[in-house]
Amino acid sequence: MRHTWTMEIVVDEHDDRTRAEATLRTESGTSRTGSGLARRNPRDTDVPAIGDELAVARALADLSHQLLDATASDIESVTHQPAHLVE
Repeated sequence: MRHTWTMEIVVDEHDDRTRAEATLRTESGTSRTGSGLARRNPRDTDVPAIGDELAVARALADLSHQLLDATASDIESVTHQPAHLVE
């Protein structure tokens, strides 16, 4: 069986701050959104791509943790035992 989930990543830059939101949507219509922030030190060279990469990485990490938490919760609801997922 094959499933297709889609991801949308939106990056918003303002001054020395970058925010990213990564939204994952499943075929069944559920979705989760992770967010990430990056802030450029005023003494650093202005390279917007670096802020984008860091903010997106943090948004994806947030989303990853949400998925792990949801998976553990789903396992516990089926097994009625604590789930111990190894990262």
